[in-house]
Amino acid sequence: MIAIPAVDLREGACVQLVGGEYAQERVRLDDPVSVARTWAQHGFRFVHVVDLDAATGRGSNARVVREILHDAALAVQVGGGVREIDRVADLIDDGACRVVVGTRALEEPEWLAELAHEYPGEIVVAADVRERRVVTRGWARTTGIHIDDIVEELNTLPLGGLLVTAVHKEGQLQGTDLPLMEDVAEASHFPVYASGGITTMQDLRALADRDVAGCVIGMALYTGALDPRLVAEEFCE
Repeated sequence: MIAIPAVDLREGACVQLVGGEYAQERVRLDDPVSVARTWAQHGFRFVHVVDLDAATGRGSNARVVREILHDAALAVQVGGGVREIDRVADLIDDGACRVVVGTRALEEPEWLAELAHEYPGEIVVAADVRERRVVTRGWARTTGIHIDDIVEELNTLPLGGLLVTAVHKEGQLQGTDLPLMEDVAEASHFPVYASGGITTMQDLRALADRDVAGCVIGMALYTGALDPRLVAEEFCE
């Protein structure tokens, strides 16, 4: 299993939010490019960059995303408000190894199918989940769609992976939703990446034992709950 630090962008800064709530910002670092470089120095091979402002319709951090991609200290997967094929093309041209799509991909299956076949293996679908129900539009809209149904539909596509975020665990440093991640990994035909609540080395090992391909870690790394060098050393591939 591979561990991937999260670089969440808001108003040009790298932030960490508790439970995805903008009013609950716990971490703010003003130089996201430097933050990404720091993760590379600790031994990580990938970072996961999300434009929170684009995801929620509050603005755009496209310039910062481009700077991180052009820095080339490590491989970068990018998401957050990616709802046009042209934007996907721009990100891949700028050096993104994978592009993460969420809201439109889940709301318009035909668009996702076109995208996945245009960029086979390079598209990761983000399914943000609260109590097994998918949420979209920056976690603002709870749908009636069960994650099991999403996985079944996605299994027919040439995707690069499925990123499942346990929104009800996000940023709380109380552990991840292991039953959720185990069920999704078991049902999925492609790599599954887990996010939300990952706090300890035991959490990471438990996910690896459940055949999760990778995990995106935020709050635990930024607050020191996890030692980045130890994580990178054990979960670098």
